[in-house]
Amino acid sequence: MAMKIRLARGGSKKRPYYSIVATDSRMPRDGRFLEKLGTYAPLLPKDSEDRVRLDAARVQHWLAQGAQPTDRVARFLEAAGLRARTERANPKKGEPGKAAKERAEKRAARDAAE
Repeated sequence: MAMKIRLARGGSKKRPYYSIVATDSRMPRDGRFLEKLGTYAPLLPKDSEDRVRLDAARVQHWLAQGAQPTDRVARFLEAAGLRARTERANPKKGEPGKAAKERAEKRAARDAAE
């Protein structure tokens, strides 16, 4: 059975609230899960300690059983120190857009002319 640690959405329309759950990967996002491991409230400020709550012991148990966290949950685990930080390779994400490149070239040409 392929296990995942992922988010299950709750809350009302435009007021998201997520549960961090351990589940079989074949189950629906908000469907059946084996255990609730924590919560995530994205509407709270980023420095609030209630924004992400995790049961560290149970998370470690599921990771030892072979459960794979999703990208977002992996970031939470890295921030909590429960998992080593992985290198993310997305070279196009940090690259400026087409218009920004053109502005930079114009600025460089203007500075060179002076």
